[in-house]
Amino acid sequence: MRYIRRILILALALAMALALSGCGEDERHDAQIVSMDTVMGLTAYGPNGEAGIQAAQNVINALENMLDPELSSSYVYSMNHSGGAGTSVTGQMVEMLETASTVYERSGGALDLTIYPLVKAWGFIDARYRVPSDNEISSLMQGVGFSKVSFSGMSDTDSVLVTMPAGTEISFASLAKGCAAKYAAQAMAAQGVESAIISLGGNVQTLGVKPDGSDWNVAVQDPENTNDYVGILSLGEAAIVTSGGYQRYFVADDGTVYQHIIDPDTGRPAESDLLSVTIVCDDGTMADALSTALYVLGERGARNYYDTYGGFEMVLVTSDGRTIVSGGLSDVFEANGDRDVVYIRRG
Repeated sequence: MRYIRRILILALALAMALALSGCGEDERHDAQIVSMDTVMGLTAYGPNGEAGIQAAQNVINALENMLDPELSSSYVYSMNHSGGAGTSVTGQMVEMLETASTVYERSGGALDLTIYPLVKAWGFIDARYRVPSDNEISSLMQGVGFSKVSFSGMSDTDSVLVTMPAGTEISFASLAKGCAAKYAAQAMAAQGVESAIISLGGNVQTLGVKPDGSDWNVAVQDPENTNDYVGILSLGEAAIVTSGGYQRYFVADDGTVYQHIIDPDTGRPAESDLLSVTIVCDDGTMADALSTALYVLGERGARNYYDTYGGFEMVLVTSDGRTIVSGGLSDVFEANGDRDVVYIRRG
């Protein structure tokens, strides 16, 4: 059982193998922090690395304070306790709302920010794990549905007014780390950092390439043996996000395993034929949203989404022993282990 989320992709060991030198472009700076219920690793190279890491930490901490639904001073807490009144938000929150809306509609509701009360009821917020009764789940489901949330631009500002019914609560947990990694990388770049890697749990964001000009090597963890990996992706600048039921779960008294990704259709842990979904794309916010949605959809739904919309690449680890790799990754994915590897292309 896990309250502080584990590091889910073995990026730090496999993508940061450059030797530490005392100065110059190869000078390496590292930091490890705990934020958003996650152990995070930040590495930046070059003479501006220390300033870049500090800027990245500031971004991550600011977003945590803004998005924590249990923090009374946060924007999300205000939204959830507005009693149906509108709340003005701006910046990254607008981006996350727009991304969530897009994926919600395209996935048929597989990504839904309003399931927060159900995630909380199952104990995945405070680690007080329990199986809610059918009546409790049914009652909480009355407030679920991202279509209940409306947001519209405010005149002459960059702000958006968000309105939702009393009793509906949201959480940005399915996008927050991807968004934070994206803006942390931008903060590093603004400080003059050209080469960096950020690992926020299952979210990896790279900035540029390694100081020697080669690509980063990011391992996709094996959900059935978290000390191993199903393959390695060799990539330049990209967002790489993994979601899977193995990342956080609890075992009930009767031996039933309940994992943390809730299906918005049922209010219960998703019963997916996928063990994990890894998304690779240019945008960390979108990658994070898609990794959750496609996990809930399962293999067929994930492949249909990929065929229909594209704009990203993926690695699906299935429960029947296959690793499905989309076409854009076929030349950069090196398989490991005994799983059958299936390469697919759109359409």
